[in-house]
Amino acid sequence: MSLFDFCLNLTSSQFKDDQELILERAKHAGVSHCLIAGSDLADSQHAVELCSQHSHNLYATVGVHPHNAKGWQDNTRANLQALAQRSEVLAIGEAGLDFHRNLSTQEQQEHAFRQQIELSIELGLPLFLHERDAHDRFREIISEYHSALQATVVHCFTGDRIALECYIEMGFYIGITGWICDERRGKHLHELVPLIPQDKLLIETDAPYLLPRSLRPKPKNPRNEPCHLPHISEHIARHRGDDRLELCRYSMDNALRFLGLTQTEQVAVPEES
Repeated sequence: MSLFDFCLNLTSSQFKDDQELILERAKHAGVSHCLIAGSDLADSQHAVELCSQHSHNLYATVGVHPHNAKGWQDNTRANLQALAQRSEVLAIGEAGLDFHRNLSTQEQQEHAFRQQIELSIELGLPLFLHERDAHDRFREIISEYHSALQATVVHCFTGDRIALECYIEMGFYIGITGWICDERRGKHLHELVPLIPQDKLLIETDAPYLLPRSLRPKPKNPRNEPCHLPHISEHIARHRGDDRLELCRYSMDNALRFLGLTQTEQVAVPEES
């Protein structure tokens, strides 16, 4: 069995000096596939380049994160559309709304969000979404397009039960990160992850962010890596009441189905240390 890290921000400057080592550590930990998320046009181009440079099962999304929505220009959609023609690109995003920090105005975020939803529908590509502290408006907007949506994931879910049940009812996939390992902020997820249908659960590190706080011994480097995904999967399995290897199997199946990929040669997942 193997794992699919459904969000790796490999374009981050935190990874610029040791990308190949990071991917090798991931492989040895049983993480055989990674999805690299694009956060703006330049970052999306970088993500595609990384997929073509490394001899790993790497795939890319192209899009504009709500934090970067202020940079959306008249030609952004056309440029993303052109980039999405590359074979490495399997989804549109990271799109959505983030009212936690409001690094772009709400109006800017909503415009970029709608443009990317429409692009996903136009191209027939899955939609990779971000939502934080914006559930009500996020739901209102996405509901306008619901009947035409392709496969859709709310990645790095950290919301409440109301939001989760809404996304499940809409048929969305749900991405769970090491947030569940945070005893300060993620404890509420312990009761929520069992609600996620087995065929809709995706697991991710969101590296280099969200290093699992429950890792022991505690890493000296606070940077998260895909090699920590087995630890996250163990926590998710425990709170779902699932066998960890079974969770590895069905989360991999879900990731491949979401992206329209077929099963490839797998590597073994080591026992949790």
